[in-house]
Amino acid sequence: MENARISQWLILLVCALLLLISEASYVPITIVQNAVAKGAVCLDGSPPAYHFDRGFGSGINNWLVAFEGGGWCNNVTTCLARKTNRLGSSKQMAKLIAFSGILNNREMFNPDFYNWNRIKVRYCDGSSFTGDVEAVNPVTKLHFRGGRIFNAVMEDLLAKGMKNARNAIISGCSAGGLTSVLHCDRFRALLPRGARVKCLSDAGYFINGKDVLGEQHIEQYFSQVVATHGSARNLPQSCTSRLSPRLCFFPQYLVSRITTPIFFVNAAYDSWQIKNILAPGVADPEGHWHSCKLDINNCSPDQLDLMQGFRTEFLRAITVLGNSSSKGMFIDSCYAHCQTEMQETWLRSDSPELKKTKNVTAKGTSDASATKPNFPKLTNKAQWIELVCISRGISGLLLTLVLLVIL
Repeated sequence: MENARISQWLILLVCALLLLISEASYVPITIVQNAVAKGAVCLDGSPPAYHFDRGFGSGINNWLVAFEGGGWCNNVTTCLARKTNRLGSSKQMAKLIAFSGILNNREMFNPDFYNWNRIKVRYCDGSSFTGDVEAVNPVTKLHFRGGRIFNAVMEDLLAKGMKNARNAIISGCSAGGLTSVLHCDRFRALLPRGARVKCLSDAGYFINGKDVLGEQHIEQYFSQVVATHGSARNLPQSCTSRLSPRLCFFPQYLVSRITTPIFFVNAAYDSWQIKNILAPGVADPEGHWHSCKLDINNCSPDQLDLMQGFRTEFLRAITVLGNSSSKGMFIDSCYAHCQTEMQETWLRSDSPELKKTKNVTAKGTSDASATKPNFPKLTNKAQWIELVCISRGISGLLLTLVLLVIL
């Protein structure tokens, strides 16, 4: 009986994987060899890389540049640990990766961007593309050159046609989503004056919140990242001229000064932030949160209360977007992290539709509460939208029209 049940689950898993494969295309890697001469290299000194699927038809002069995520390294020890894998070396990167969600090349799965020039920039510096330290330790041979990688990749793409862009979006997930915030105005400055340029941050709105012990562990961590990588010179001057560079790694302290239209996609219960900002291992040495972080169905009432408090803190931190017509957001109640590059959370047949609330309610949540969240009232061009996920999974988010219409 047990073997039969396992077989059924394996069949379902294989079917799900086949479905995901059929919904994605595979794009080869491009190594930016000439970046080495400019000192724009990964942690191990190897050249940076990206994957490029060229646009066609009406999208030939439109560009979507997505930056890969993957956390950060905050000292020599953690950076050395990345040096020997894909997050620190292009030598370890897959030669082909799947493009799905907002990067998909099929109209039925990505109707607004399928025929754009779509690029996925690989992440191998550990600083959200902000580092710039000239010296290389002869023992560790670590290179902290994320800011130079950003410049080298942009130069390469401009030479391949991005200099003629009519529409362009810089995006990214997680640490890549933070990249799109930190480099938003810099990206705008690289492109033709007449081009329509926007920034999209997916799960990149990391807040300066306290952990379960009341400590600001994440602020200390980001401070170490900035110091290790020499990031200060590549953080927005509109922030560093007012605040310590360590604070300028948090979107909440700099987004109000960003002049390029920017849009945030984030879960109010962001799973990475719950695990690493609210309940990091250093604040939970006995592992009381371990089971809860793996599956929120295992959380105690007290833990759920603390997660609810984190949601409130997150929403308060994002109110700095204010009433600007050039800033927007799509906030959902999923326990998730990164949603635009996965097909099941970008656009599928069962995705919810704005104002129709299809498949957006959870058990015990009425349609009315899902369509009328109790949020501060903002202008029509910067409205709060919160969708409630089915159980703890995500039923899908149709964000494209919001990104194109609101901004």
